[in-house]
Amino acid sequence: MGYADRDYHRAGPQRPVSRFADIPVVKWLLISNIGIFLLEALMRPEGHFRTPLEIYGVYSIDTALEGFQLWRLISFQFLHGGFFHLLFNMWALWIFGPFMERAWRSKAFLVFYLLCGVGGALFYTLLVFLPGLLPDGMVGDHLLGASAGIMGILVGVAVLAPNAQIRLLFPPIPMSMKTFALVFIGLEVFLLLSNSSNAGGSAGHLGGALVGVLLMKVPALRGLLVRVGSPGGRSKAKPVRRARPESKLRPRSELVAAEATEMDRILDKINKEGLQSLTDKEREFLKGVSRK
Repeated sequence: MGYADRDYHRAGPQRPVSRFADIPVVKWLLISNIGIFLLEALMRPEGHFRTPLEIYGVYSIDTALEGFQLWRLISFQFLHGGFFHLLFNMWALWIFGPFMERAWRSKAFLVFYLLCGVGGALFYTLLVFLPGLLPDGMVGDHLLGASAGIMGILVGVAVLAPNAQIRLLFPPIPMSMKTFALVFIGLEVFLLLSNSSNAGGSAGHLGGALVGVLLMKVPALRGLLVRVGSPGGRSKAKPVRRARPESKLRPRSELVAAEATEMDRILDKINKEGLQSLTDKEREFLKGVSRK
């Protein structure tokens, strides 16, 4: 028996890799949203509907824009009006968020998510001032919740993998991601045009979906997100001095550009042919860049 074969020399059981190992943004979005909700439950004054976090964090036109409290464009995305509101949004983030974060990389995914939320608030603002679409007197009403960002993720997954199959809980039927997203968008359009009690929320959801489509479909915006997700962001790498003429190493800036080009090519392929069209090498490339 060799030394390496002895029981006391063998390594102990390997710790399983966490499901959140390559999706830190999804993990911290879940933690922050749930944590803030629990904090609100502890802070809520007896007999009062709104907590201090809601008073200073929700989005409304008169406070955020007319009062120039622009932080509300971000803060409202981490507040929720009730347990089921939080539960649905976090469930959707848990199901669809990892795919988007791995496809875009963590930094770009966070920017994508927050911009969809901001777009939801601004689209709601636009519709408030268009006569006939929303009930009068909504300038002082408020928005809160992660739903606009979630809708952006939903349509983003539908663009990247339109033919991917999911199974609904109710009714329990299979459906493609493209169909699933269109059903949700159609429902929100119906609720908006019928002036439902949550017409303002539906306007925000549609705004998030619209920004998600623009970020996925407009080449300039998509390229910007790819650069944001690249190592080093948009900054240019310092030129590399080649001490040896025979060296085949390329400057880091060229490597980053080539990697971004390959990522853009793979995203285009997923958009046209679906996730199932990727080769093993392309799947390994996506996994590799998501871990950097």
